[in-house]
Amino acid sequence: MGRCEDAGRPQLTAGSTPTEAAKETSRLETFADGVFAIAITLLVLEIHVPEGGEDLGAAILAQWPSFAAYIISFLTIGVMWVSHHQMFTIIRRTTPTFLFLNVLFLLPVAFVPYPTALVAQHILDPEGRTTAVLIYGAVSVVIALMFNVLWWYAYRRGLIGATAGGVGLRASLGFMTGPFAYLAGTLIALVNPFISMAIFFVLAIYWMLPGRIPSGSG
Repeated sequence: MGRCEDAGRPQLTAGSTPTEAAKETSRLETFADGVFAIAITLLVLEIHVPEGGEDLGAAILAQWPSFAAYIISFLTIGVMWVSHHQMFTIIRRTTPTFLFLNVLFLLPVAFVPYPTALVAQHILDPEGRTTAVLIYGAVSVVIALMFNVLWWYAYRRGLIGATAGGVGLRASLGFMTGPFAYLAGTLIALVNPFISMAIFFVLAIYWMLPGRIPSGSG
């Protein structure tokens, strides 16, 4: 099956129909949606309810790093989910190799709650904040790189729809800028971790703007 996949324009099987191929991409998306949903839900578990006997208002205010990290990561994972979904308005077929690449893509996505917790717990620690933000940024860079791996494999193997045209080109350019943007934000942590986290927040907002994530609908 691997040899057939690498020769020409691959399909899941020799006799697969467009409907069958669509079902396979749908199953891939469903699995990915589950991982995204779990990862984004786990973020809130790091925000703990203050214990009784302390000033509740002050205790909640003291948790601002956890709330800030939660918001940044929630928006970031949300953007990842939208981008992944929009990618599959262009990608029409799949292959076994592409399925495994998608699993590898989801590996760092599911890991996001961990660096989020690191940042929330150590951003106020002068000794640990830089390391925490560097780890957070490194995970973001890996995810951005994996978006490129997924997209370029699909693009080069002819898995995108025949009518994608200019949308496919815009997607290529968009995915290529991601790793550089997140790498720049990560390296700034060496100077100021707070600015670095602010950049990750701004990047999430930027990708939420209309037209920044390409889709097969225009």
